[in-house]
Amino acid sequence: MKYAKTDEAVSKLTSVQYRVTQESGTERPFTGEYNDNKESGIYVDVVSGEPLFASSDKFDSGCGWPSFTKPIVPTNVNELRDNSHGMTRTEVRSVHGDSHLGHVFPDGPQDRGGLRYCINSASLRFIPRDEMEGEGYGVYLNQVEDI
Repeated sequence: MKYAKTDEAVSKLTSVQYRVTQESGTERPFTGEYNDNKESGIYVDVVSGEPLFASSDKFDSGCGWPSFTKPIVPTNVNELRDNSHGMTRTEVRSVHGDSHLGHVFPDGPQDRGGLRYCINSASLRFIPRDEMEGEGYGVYLNQVEDI
């Protein structure tokens, strides 16, 4: 499957999705569609469709945004130094879509690597486990829990 940012994909974004992914914005905490999602499946870039995170790596950090311990495909995620808002953080962007996803912090579960990928729901599209094969993501079925 080929993943890429296209003008057509960008034109279909909601105003919140556009602000987050294209203008490096942030949705308000506890308002994102996937913050409380407990379904089994994967999260892909809303712009390019590249696989980013698996439900098996999602955890409740209490921060108000979906949190993950690691990317499903590390090479699909860029980590960049971010000095905005008077602090130094590590921004997370998708490689193929160049979408702003959120930030990564070193305060995640220690027994799972210690990282917390704090990700905006607006930058993601969720693919339920039972739809992954049909949408071309069957190769990742072994990385999500059985329903």
